[in-house]
Amino acid sequence: MDVILVGYGRMGHEIEQVLVERGHRCVARIDPKASGADARSLEEASAAADCAIEFANGEGVVDNARWYAAHAVPAVVGTTGWEAERDTVREIVESARTGYLWGANFSVGANLFFALVEAAGVLLDRFEDYDAMMFETHHRHKKDSPSGTALEAARRLLRVHGRKSDIVTEALQRPIEPHELHVASMRGGSVPGVHELTFDSPFDSITIRHSARTRAGFALGSVLAAEWLAGRSGFFSVDDFFADRLQG
Repeated sequence: MDVILVGYGRMGHEIEQVLVERGHRCVARIDPKASGADARSLEEASAAADCAIEFANGEGVVDNARWYAAHAVPAVVGTTGWEAERDTVREIVESARTGYLWGANFSVGANLFFALVEAAGVLLDRFEDYDAMMFETHHRHKKDSPSGTALEAARRLLRVHGRKSDIVTEALQRPIEPHELHVASMRGGSVPGVHELTFDSPFDSITIRHSARTRAGFALGSVLAAEWLAGRSGFFSVDDFFADRLQG
């Protein structure tokens, strides 16, 4: 594939490396500020591409979607912060009958973690002695707490676990209620990200743990998604992509 990278920060560089490793070619790097970029905007780029992969500023998502639609370029979009514009982008994509795949987390490992959380939730819901809890650790520079990955894993557990209905994220100064899932956080050092779901009983504990090392897992996921999107039209989420891959 010939790919346009929209956003050429750390993630853009990681994606370019994965593209090359998988036999693809980066034909344009779009970024208004980054050194090494070929153009400041999509309007300055060539339309001769098989796909675009975007990790950029949320303010440009709608205009970028119009460009992709006008030039029939499928797009994989990991940009966040445009939830209010989702319906607008969907209309643009569906009117043009192009392909568009969006998501907040393209990490292969994190999405496998989500799948394991759901599967474990179904199994352990049948055994009342096992209570669920979640814990995550990130580096000292992370701005949000709990992480979006932890909250997404918690939401997925609640979908399938009949004994848990509410997520609690604050420090508890009381006993936790049986229907509450406690999601605790710790910040410090340079930890890329660790997420743990534990089912604990009076007899033993079962823990599912995902530990990120680098951004490469996110980059690989976005490139795999671009390969999957080829030849498809529609407005897809990253969940659609991983669900299809997990089904074989």
